[in-house]
Amino acid sequence: MGALSTQARLLRLATRAGLCLAPELAERLRAYFDLLVRWNARINLTSLGDRDSAIDRMLIEPLVAAQRIPDRKLNLLDIGSGGGSPSIPLNLARPRVNLTMVESKTRKAAFLREAIRTLKLGGASVETVRYEELLLRPEMHEAMGLVTVRAVRVDKSLLDRLQAFVAPGGQIFLFRGPSGPEVPPSVRPPLSWRETVPLVRSRRSRLVVLEKAAIGRRRTR
Repeated sequence: MGALSTQARLLRLATRAGLCLAPELAERLRAYFDLLVRWNARINLTSLGDRDSAIDRMLIEPLVAAQRIPDRKLNLLDIGSGGGSPSIPLNLARPRVNLTMVESKTRKAAFLREAIRTLKLGGASVETVRYEELLLRPEMHEAMGLVTVRAVRVDKSLLDRLQAFVAPGGQIFLFRGPSGPEVPPSVRPPLSWRETVPLVRSRRSRLVVLEKAAIGRRRTR
């Protein structure tokens, strides 16, 4: 993937994105990325491509998105966590977050648990189930301040399920590529579109932020 170190590439790409990384955060991001690269060579966690593109997608995009997350205690649910992005970089940037990663594939879930152990993410856990199974747990209903999801088709059925996890006033972060409308046409109350944020210019990637109404009728269980 190239001779320049991960750390040097990360700092250069972060500067290009307008981010200033503390040395400790940069080191932990490097440790996560290098762990991902090693595991990916064995079990194909995700498509990485060249190193700069991989750092942009796996690290820089979540770091830009993290600027929209308040620095306070927050329950975060990441759907289809795979190689751990955006969830792990978000957690590294916002360490007060209580992170639950959902990954139904056993080997990918094993990587996520190893990342939690290596990075000492004390508030993080992994659920090796399909996310729909979590809807059967009453304690998961409206328990999350934030739900994140990347690289899935967004339709009314998906949003209906995701919003069931979101507390009133909470948000859903949709990590999107360049295609598709700025506001998903399937957005309906109690969800509403809040903003669309550019992530990495060279990738034309976007963060679509949806918000659940703070006051309103609760879903029928």
